[in-house]
Amino acid sequence: MELLTISKAAKKLGVHPNSLRNWEKQGLIKPVRLPGGQRRYSMDELNRLLSSGQLFREPEAVVLYARVSTKKQADAGNLDRQMDRLRQYARENGFPVRAEFADVASGLNQKRRGLANVLKLAEQGEYKKLLIEYPDRLARFGYSYIERHLKYCGVEIIAIAEKEPEDAQSELVRDLLSIVTSFSARLYGARDGKKVRQGFRELMAGVERDEEAEKETD
Repeated sequence: MELLTISKAAKKLGVHPNSLRNWEKQGLIKPVRLPGGQRRYSMDELNRLLSSGQLFREPEAVVLYARVSTKKQADAGNLDRQMDRLRQYARENGFPVRAEFADVASGLNQKRRGLANVLKLAEQGEYKKLLIEYPDRLARFGYSYIERHLKYCGVEIIAIAEKEPEDAQSELVRDLLSIVTSFSARLYGARDGKKVRQGFRELMAGVERDEEAEKETD
């Protein structure tokens, strides 16, 4: 009788190894235990599970992730409205929501608590789909690396919006200027770096004034 490791068995079923551990706790599958405690799965047991249809009784769980760059955007309700649109999409498609995470931070920031939790739950096999409004909400740069990691964990990313919001362009400008400011400060040292940062703040204040002027014109 051929016995498969948990990783090979999970691959056969198209799920994450943690799913097999959860199904064992629920009594849906019974692995063979080796003297050392390792789990092994017979093909007969896997085929029985597949044919029973037990794997597909519940819709796939999803996680919602929303992000805005500034507290000003969050205070204006942009973050709440973004999350509401994700909840509505989940309801309309019958997806049970496993968790909701949000960040108020630049898409360049790699140390976002919400994003860290998204990745942690994916690595634990807790959900199958990640709902975001559009790719830049997840990451400004390096999106493909996050997508690849989540795919390895068995998670599909679904971007629900067809186009970016009106303020996305100014947010991109802000992030690009932030990169330029950071590198300029490193090149010219701490003293001149302060001048660069001050210039950046003045430039962004001008960008925000232009945005407000455009809104009033419209």
